[in-house]
Amino acid sequence: MGLKKYKPTSPGSRGRMSLVRKTTTNSNNPQKGLTKGIRKSGGRNSQGKITMRYIGGGSKQQYRLVDFKRNKIDIPAKVASIEYDPNRSALIALLHYLDGEKRYILAPEGLAVNQQVISSETADILPGNCLTLKSMPTGTIVHNIEMVAGCGGVLVRTAGASAQIMAKDEKYAHVRLPSMEVRYIPLECKATVGQIGNLDHENVVLAKAGRSRNMGLRPRVRGAAMNPCDHPHGGGEGRAPVGHPGPLTPWGKPAIGYKTRNKKKKSSRLILKRRK
Repeated sequence: MGLKKYKPTSPGSRGRMSLVRKTTTNSNNPQKGLTKGIRKSGGRNSQGKITMRYIGGGSKQQYRLVDFKRNKIDIPAKVASIEYDPNRSALIALLHYLDGEKRYILAPEGLAVNQQVISSETADILPGNCLTLKSMPTGTIVHNIEMVAGCGGVLVRTAGASAQIMAKDEKYAHVRLPSMEVRYIPLECKATVGQIGNLDHENVVLAKAGRSRNMGLRPRVRGAAMNPCDHPHGGGEGRAPVGHPGPLTPWGKPAIGYKTRNKKKKSSRLILKRRK
């Protein structure tokens, strides 16, 4: 995986940085039985009202069904290909299991085609293998972590992300997440060994608006450029200051430094150390 820097032969190529995916194979033809169609929402809910701004358009995509549960126990699988997924920043790996089934998983750094992976309590601590937290030694780098045993991984799934097992007690593992938050995770929960690949994703520069539109992103509008009925920062003659104790969201709540987490949330007791 590397970065390609373009010569400024046009305004749209000036500053552009894209990924050169040398590791991907078969990226244009996903496994047919592991895909389904996506209907675009345009950021609208079932009533037709916009609930997520600045979403619309974009290229047509197929959703890849990724196995976050890793519930095929003690059945080895061979990595058939590592593919691009337009629905996420991470790459995905196609596994061919010994019993003939095929599944996609998130591709960790260092995983190669023809390598063997397995989901087992006795698996080696190698990238792509899946174990419960109680079977992993302290200090192991992991991703795709479950919060409830058997419900599938929900934490640490983006490109380049990784968490680390800091300690273990009778019921919980102390896991340091990418945000530096240390959290209690039940020992029965599964995680996959290794750091997620595609580390250079954060260095990509789109360089022009058209590439954002192809990704389904519409232009974002500054609050100061709106009318006063549309945003607390809007209105005024010429450029006007915010005029409030601090910047606000379109709905009037403080935009910087305002804590929105519910103080009564039950899972707060599982946070050992808050993120910075």
